[in-house]
Amino acid sequence: MVNDMIEKVKKEAKERMEKAVEAVRSEFTRLRTGKATPALLDGLTVAYYGSTVPLKQVANISAPEPRLLVIQPWEKSLLTEIEKAIQKSDLGFNPTNDGIVIRIPIPQLTEERRKDLVKIAKRNAEEGKVSIRNIRREANDKLKKAEKESEISEDQMHDAQNAVQELTDEYVKKVDDVLELKETEIMGG
Repeated sequence: MVNDMIEKVKKEAKERMEKAVEAVRSEFTRLRTGKATPALLDGLTVAYYGSTVPLKQVANISAPEPRLLVIQPWEKSLLTEIEKAIQKSDLGFNPTNDGIVIRIPIPQLTEERRKDLVKIAKRNAEEGKVSIRNIRREANDKLKKAEKESEISEDQMHDAQNAVQELTDEYVKKVDDVLELKETEIMGG
């Protein structure tokens, strides 16, 4: 019974920390590195029959070359809508529409822009680490409460808190590793 409660707290903390790392990875896919990837357009939405839908639900997005994205809408009538959405976005792309597909050349990044992107990546990573630390705090609070209510002993609480700290260290390192890869991609890309 006691171990079940401790295991539940640790399992929940681990799952939530995993999600925090995934959230950082997801944010990183939106950071432009000078290399064409369909993920660059993940946040983009277009007007479609009176509602707003994600671009990838109404078009095929591909990267046939390292510096080119090609968008082929399911319906030709969407070409101008998609083009407008790209121009209005803060992505800084200059799409061309040939009546069949939209081509987006991905420009080389300037050194200054690369440094800005690294700053953004570091900020995203720090937000991820803060989330992980908050998860640790919540898990430790549950353990303290359980000890206070005599559900677990003080030793069990300390052992469990040490295990939660190890999880925290492991997931903070994962965020650092993901950040390091992204920095290398941005600066070398």
